[in-house]
Amino acid sequence: MAALEEEFTLSTGVLSAGPEGFLGVEQSDKADQFLVTDSGRTVVLYKVSDQKPLGSWSVKQGQRITCPAVCNFQTGEYIMVHDHKVLRIWNSEDVNLDKVFKATLSAEVHRIHSVQRTEPLVLFRRGAARGLEALLAEPQQSIEAVIPDEEVIKWSEVFMLFKQPVLIFITENHGNYFAYIRLCKSQSLNKYTLVLGKEEKSVKPNFTARVDGKFISLASLSSDGCIYETLIPIYPSDTEKNQRLVRALMLKSVVTGGARNGVTLTILDQDHIAVLGPPLPASKECLSIWNIKFQTLQTSKELPQGTSGQLWYHGEILFMLHGKCLTVIPYKCEASSLAGALGKLKHTQESGTHSMPHFVNWETCSGYELGSNSAVQSRTPRRKKVETNLLPEVPGFKQLLSIIKKDSEKHIEVELRKFLAKSTPDFHTIIGDIVAGLLGRCKEEPSFYPRNCLMQLIQTHVLSYSLCPDLMEIALEHTDVQMLQLCLQQFPDIPESTTCDCLKLFLSVGDDCLRDSNINMESVFDYSDSTQDEKKEMEEQTEIVQNGFGPEDENGSKDSQQLNKKPGDTAQETIAFPVTSCPVAPKRAALLNAVLHSAYSEPFLLPHLKDVPGKHITLFLQYLYFLYLKCTGNATMTLPGVNPPTVSQIMDWICLLLDANFTVVLMIPEAKRLLLNLYNFVKSQISIYSELNKIEVSFRELQRLNQEKNSRRLYSIEVLELF
Repeated sequence: MAALEEEFTLSTGVLSAGPEGFLGVEQSDKADQFLVTDSGRTVVLYKVSDQKPLGSWSVKQGQRITCPAVCNFQTGEYIMVHDHKVLRIWNSEDVNLDKVFKATLSAEVHRIHSVQRTEPLVLFRRGAARGLEALLAEPQQSIEAVIPDEEVIKWSEVFMLFKQPVLIFITENHGNYFAYIRLCKSQSLNKYTLVLGKEEKSVKPNFTARVDGKFISLASLSSDGCIYETLIPIYPSDTEKNQRLVRALMLKSVVTGGARNGVTLTILDQDHIAVLGPPLPASKECLSIWNIKFQTLQTSKELPQGTSGQLWYHGEILFMLHGKCLTVIPYKCEASSLAGALGKLKHTQESGTHSMPHFVNWETCSGYELGSNSAVQSRTPRRKKVETNLLPEVPGFKQLLSIIKKDSEKHIEVELRKFLAKSTPDFHTIIGDIVAGLLGRCKEEPSFYPRNCLMQLIQTHVLSYSLCPDLMEIALEHTDVQMLQLCLQQFPDIPESTTCDCLKLFLSVGDDCLRDSNINMESVFDYSDSTQDEKKEMEEQTEIVQNGFGPEDENGSKDSQQLNKKPGDTAQETIAFPVTSCPVAPKRAALLNAVLHSAYSEPFLLPHLKDVPGKHITLFLQYLYFLYLKCTGNATMTLPGVNPPTVSQIMDWICLLLDANFTVVLMIPEAKRLLLNLYNFVKSQISIYSELNKIEVSFRELQRLNQEKNSRRLYSIEVLELF
């Protein structure tokens, strides 16, 4: 499900948008700050949350900015090019661009691309590319010509793939389009010919792209109003030069055919794409979000003042020029599901925004008027008016199995999507056969891993571990933590050995892998906004562990007091780590919570827990201890959030880990204080229950006296002695 939130406008008093709009909107090194470059002389730094500019810089009269400003994420500096060859570098404290760093280059620059975790990449008009550091070391170095003189770069983008930047740019030569892929570290360059329709010879198509496994999925908005997809291999297997790539239909009739102005698109994630353009010949321009997987329109917003045909997105924010104002529209794209695509999920619709399913293959676009009430009235497709040639060809079960055995991952995903959208009476019984076919090919071809297909099948909620035992094994081999989390949440019959393998992976996987994974965070609550009361409570924790019992009550043994007390120790050193700080990152915590929720049998789980490395056991114990402190800090003994671990699950896993690895943990110096804290907590709980047992008899006597209340007279004096 996708939704467009309420829009707002940024002040553009210092900017001058030309006939073609702005040069660009780029992310700054701060999450809420963006660089906006106009088509003239000015760059403005905006803070979106405050809707105001933080700084403005302009070049001299007579000079013109020819390349949008970007941020160097490694240094926090800003970079731009004016008059095609003059490069400027400055920071937010600088006022006058004439006094900042200047370098005159030997060739004209097309674009500077800057992404996280790498240096900016400078793309020249003749197709050559240089890293910023190498270019600054020798600004007048000779720049080679990569593309012929007749070709002109129309679009370019940079992606991070396996920690190396990958540059793609599209060129045009007399109506023919070519794609170039450059791996920046290896300096390899591959050229492909894009086979577009005949109608594209006279009309400029719009491009957007994303990384899809070993391919770059290039989407283009054609003059017929349809979106087409071309899969470009990043590592070509064919040594033939200038290979021809054929496009395939992705979405049909998203805008009116023949639209010339105000039309563009951008991919938001693997399932959603944003389109800017008029949906009907006589209608006003609209911003719409489409679900690629289920071929449905999710939401749209009418733009009565028109646009420049430019659309930028960063994070969950869309930027566009609406009329003469730079407009910001926050958006939300939830995980794609069939219920969400059909509009069956419960959600809140913003005023002025229409969110509804639109089935492009059930009715022609003329049956929908976006931005008006008639769109809502036509939610139910009139099947009697459907032309048969508009219906997609849905493969049968046997045909799908045949496709799985030999076709590409992308083709399988498309055909599977069609198959799942078709209602079949024996749907539950054949899903297992489809998964078995996919997993069988995975074993035969190690490079074949149809992740998107497997995720679609898991989300049907009809699979179990016993139905596809190899699924989690293959996911473990590919370190697919998102799929493993989904399996742990949905499969009720996962063996203890597999649960333990997931636990070991979740504790050992690197932060880079987690950062790039789309993990469900519902079970994790953000504790970063702890209040001063929590800090005060943490200080009091050094004296009072819980419920009024100190770490060393007067009944504690002298041996335990000696154990807790060492020379040089302070009171605060009895806490292993601050109560308000979680020892693991939020995404790792979400994965560990999935393990805590999984079903297990203690006798079968304990032997496998002994194989977990000691440092990972210590980390898991620290996280469980943190959760336990948060639970005991609430009167309800529960954690905030959606479906968080319960205190019983937390205590059970602490006991399991200590039963299986107590000797190992005892020998780890880093775990000593943690064990002492756990010991003190257990001792305080024993004291609590001991005191409760003492007064249990008295409470029973009070209950008995209350039951005899009716037998007494209206007035009496009674004396109760509690010992």
